[in-house]
Amino acid sequence: MSYFIKTKNNFHPESIQKSAAKLALHFENARRVSLFKFIIHRSSFIILLTFFALSSFAQRQDKLHFFEIPDTLNKARFWALNGSIAAGYTGTMALLNVAWYKGYERSSFHFFNDMGEWEDMDKAGHFFSTYFESKWTSSLYRWTGVKERKAAYMGAIGGFVFQGGIEVLDGFSEKWGASAWDIVFNTAGAMTFLGQELLWEEQRISVKFSAHKPKYSTTPIQANNSMATTTIRERADALYGTSLAEIALKDYNGLTIWVSGNISAFIRKEDHKFPKWLNLAVGYSAENVYGGFGNGWSVGENNYRLSDELYPRYRQFLLAPDVDFTRIPTKSKGLKILFGILNIIKIPAPALEVNSLGKLKFHPVYF
Repeated sequence: MSYFIKTKNNFHPESIQKSAAKLALHFENARRVSLFKFIIHRSSFIILLTFFALSSFAQRQDKLHFFEIPDTLNKARFWALNGSIAAGYTGTMALLNVAWYKGYERSSFHFFNDMGEWEDMDKAGHFFSTYFESKWTSSLYRWTGVKERKAAYMGAIGGFVFQGGIEVLDGFSEKWGASAWDIVFNTAGAMTFLGQELLWEEQRISVKFSAHKPKYSTTPIQANNSMATTTIRERADALYGTSLAEIALKDYNGLTIWVSGNISAFIRKEDHKFPKWLNLAVGYSAENVYGGFGNGWSVGENNYRLSDELYPRYRQFLLAPDVDFTRIPTKSKGLKILFGILNIIKIPAPALEVNSLGKLKFHPVYF
């Protein structure tokens, strides 16, 4: 919307052309970058429908409080949940099919290889998202009274199906195609959840994320084929967005995906004094990512390319302490729910970084 406002208030041909080019660039790049945005939009839609449906049924339960898990299957909750998820998922996928893929040519179902694109941050996103959706779906089925083992299977299948829908739509798009590597990481996310439930009946290893707002340069960069200029900040704003939610969920230069393991859960001695809430996390991130496979882009007829020496793309591997909020002792049901929500976030903490440039760094506080 801001692009349209700018064009209206600054009614010059060059301004109109530049604004239109920026708008086109924003949507074109967002298509491959906004994995998390897809997830949030779809999940939010499903969650809202599920919440209202479940609330309606829960109010009719005379013997159960809303957050109480029944000992046996509660059919009212079970069918309310199934109906809500089915309606929410089907409706959202139909809207995506019409609204997002409209305007792009369709084709027969096909695959394409996008491994290495965005320094594989989108693959880490697939892993994280499928894990989270599997865990969330399993918890909902436990709420209906489904036994732990069966709920775990249903959660993993649900998480895989949620993500798989996007691959199907991509597969029928001429411009893109389904990604076999996306499916691999979707499967890994679902199996990371399911495997732990079957092996330990708990999540000793959690998948989390953290994010910070990168400080992008405002130094002018001249186009390769004209005197036009732009900045890295303008490129990042067009590519990743400017809102807090967009920065937190899809700015690959500020996003980190973590695998956080609970140390005490692996200590066999039962009377150990080690803090039950303390985790050790391994993170993955990337820097200087301003395009899919390289740092070149176009704004209208102007072509830009960043120097690999000044702005080398590289991968980061991090090691840091973390907190498992679900293992903090509390008798409050409200706090337990809050801790469960917070446990998706990796807390800021000191971190040790090893990157693909061969450098070792220490961060006093890493977000």
